[in-house]
Amino acid sequence: MHPIARTADDYRLHAELCKVLTDPKRLMLLDALRDGERSVGDLAVLLGCSLPNASQHLGVLRGAGLVSGRRSGTTVLYALAEPDILQACDVVGRIVRGRTRGGAGASVTGASRRAATAGIPMAASR
Repeated sequence: MHPIARTADDYRLHAELCKVLTDPKRLMLLDALRDGERSVGDLAVLLGCSLPNASQHLGVLRGAGLVSGRRSGTTVLYALAEPDILQACDVVGRIVRGRTRGGAGASVTGASRRAATAGIPMAASR
């Protein structure tokens, strides 16, 4: 048995948090916040999406407690509220990169292949 007993509720909360991470733009937002605060405008430009779209994804991440925002004049600056999430993203990113390079004999799903060929960055190790 695992040294720390988990309840069904623990697994439910874990699954809910993982659902938040199923969108490539949200993963890109987390990676963009790796080095510090950024405004929604800066994030939209980095992601190549509209301001409302970036705001919508930030709202989901904020609702999940992964990012926080603070007002600086008329600008809201977003930052990681749970920087440890980057470690999880980095692990998954290494697995995906290994699979897309044919490593470990693992198959790549169509969605993973499309994300990799579209140049969607998974959080890279730094």
